[in-house]
Amino acid sequence: MKRIIAMLLAVMMVFALCACDGTIGEKINNNTDEKTVDGSKGLSMGTGGPAGTYYAFGGILCQVVGGDLDISMTAVTTGGSAANLESMGAVYQLATVQSDVMTYAFEGTNSFAESGKLDNFRVLCALYAETVQIVTIDPSIKSVADLKGKSVCVGDQGSGTYYNTIDVLAAYGMTLDDINPVYQSFDASTESVQDGKIDAAFLCAGAPTPAVATLASAKNINLISIDDEHMEKLLKDCPYYASYTIPAGTYDGLDVDTQTVTVKATLICSANLTDECAYNIVKSIFDNKDAITALHAKGAELDLTFATEGIAVPFHDGAAKFFSENGIDVKTK
Repeated sequence: MKRIIAMLLAVMMVFALCACDGTIGEKINNNTDEKTVDGSKGLSMGTGGPAGTYYAFGGILCQVVGGDLDISMTAVTTGGSAANLESMGAVYQLATVQSDVMTYAFEGTNSFAESGKLDNFRVLCALYAETVQIVTIDPSIKSVADLKGKSVCVGDQGSGTYYNTIDVLAAYGMTLDDINPVYQSFDASTESVQDGKIDAAFLCAGAPTPAVATLASAKNINLISIDDEHMEKLLKDCPYYASYTIPAGTYDGLDVDTQTVTVKATLICSANLTDECAYNIVKSIFDNKDAITALHAKGAELDLTFATEGIAVPFHDGAAKFFSENGIDVKTK
């Protein structure tokens, strides 16, 4: 009986090892066979936090484009731009990222100086303007300088918002050491502002941003403007920004314009996505602009010129083909 049990256990171990080996082999093949990424097995899109514009807009792109092309596309909540770039190819085949952060990654500068540049992604198109928003419910905070000594959310560690915060503070001669930085997602940060746990929060997202809109429905909010003097310094030191005005009325109770800066929310993909798949995705986005806009206001900003101007990272060959058919030449690798 003991010998029989031992034999049975041995057989079970052999089957278990075979199963494990098969699973591992399948995972290795999935990771290394990236040249065949054509969407047939589905595409995963890294976005941002659940209360940010990335996730909401990314979900709509997946719904509309995936339905149009009859492929499975899934929007996934993430820590934002840096996390999406670091996981490109291995985890996500598509992602929404800030144009400034993707430039850091491709050139190996700023947040990617130590880890090194990334060459595993390409641009599909810019989608809409992302605005740097500094929100507070404290009436004594009227300028960026007033944030000194305050508890301020600067976004998730390594997120695009984190680096936007550093840039804006630098224009005022400040660093993170001049504030009490808190690292949170959009929804967590606005909840903390509402509960009085922090004094203000930086967010970089298309306005109106769901998390800010929710806060504005509960409290009297104030968006902090960047004044002309410091705006000039910021744009000189960081030319990847553009000045932008958030109109009065964008949020409940916001009755004045807010002067700030913007970068571009950009759709990127794995460098190993097939040309046909990349072409079809970009074409579908612009062919279905009306359907996308009907589901999210940011769809109205989809524009061929905006999608291609001021992009420092190479476009995917498939995307380049689409833009060439529309009279626009873009840089490829």
